[in-house]
Amino acid sequence: MNDILQLKILNNTVQLYIEVFGFILVVLIIKRIISKYLAGLLFRLFTKKEKQFRRQAFIDLIVSPLDAFFITFIIVITLDKLAMPEILQVKIYKATTKDLLDGIASIALIITFIRLCIRFVKYAAMIFEEKANLTADQSDNQLVIFFRDFFKVLLYILGIMLLLRFTFHYDISKLVTGLSIVGAAIALATKESLENLIASFIIFFDKPFTTGDLVKVQGFTGNVEKIGLRSTRIRTDHKTFITVPNKQMVDTILDNITLRTQRRAEVKLEIDLSAGIEQLRKIIPAIKTLLQKDTIENSTVFLSDTGKNAHIISIEYFTTMQQNISEFNALREEINFAVIELLNKNGVELAAANTDVVVKQKE
Repeated sequence: MNDILQLKILNNTVQLYIEVFGFILVVLIIKRIISKYLAGLLFRLFTKKEKQFRRQAFIDLIVSPLDAFFITFIIVITLDKLAMPEILQVKIYKATTKDLLDGIASIALIITFIRLCIRFVKYAAMIFEEKANLTADQSDNQLVIFFRDFFKVLLYILGIMLLLRFTFHYDISKLVTGLSIVGAAIALATKESLENLIASFIIFFDKPFTTGDLVKVQGFTGNVEKIGLRSTRIRTDHKTFITVPNKQMVDTILDNITLRTQRRAEVKLEIDLSAGIEQLRKIIPAIKTLLQKDTIENSTVFLSDTGKNAHIISIEYFTTMQQNISEFNALREEINFAVIELLNKNGVELAAANTDVVVKQKE
């Protein structure tokens, strides 16, 4: 029996073949158990105890690529124990068979490793997206997607550089130097695009506005529908769709109408000069009483001017922001009708002939 085990086949003993392929077979049988155990260790290492409910999601994402990386690693280091048979020691172009096999092993290890790292990035993005969904601010979600894709690209680049270094034995320091020079040239050529990209980061982190906000910029007023890496898309109040470069959104004066604490309304009453002082003193307190509503936070009514054409009563009031624009306009209409009724009741005429009320209102 011992003679059979020591029998050499293709430069290796039968015993060594049994040990190597037996070990690989055992690992293939129990690899899922080992992978789940390793995934559990990684989960406890990177995750707090109170977040155990995410364990299954983590394992579902990590186990499959961890399986592939683990079994690839075991096969590579185990087969390395076998001596290369002389019959297979041939040279193809400038590479030997051993070089080709080493290259294939390196490619398999690097690909499985990068795939495993990408799954870690996906899990981290899933956690941050959960937190972002708890807020009404949609820019958080866009930021998570952006950084998820950004890190995935970095990992792909890292994988390519590792392949060049360990598979093709290329000196990547020269490649990095060349890329830096090319990168500088590209940066100069794409200056405006880089400025817009930097501006997108400012928007994401400083948050002067978010998706859904009503803003006024460059003379346009509308709702922000999308914040991209280069530009911001706005649906204007005329229902047109405009694209504004992010640099302009950051560099120009931007009015975020959604963040207003109150809505403002103004009325100018031009009272005919025939109205007496007692009538004016009676009308002003009555108008103040009209403005005592739950939806009006503060108001001002006073005789602001008088002259040869009319007495001017200025009315200004601020409403709560719980109202939408339709409710705000309905309130303004209600107050205007009430003022007209009050003037008619007290026999006060407006300066303009055949006109019930002359008003100048601003939102």
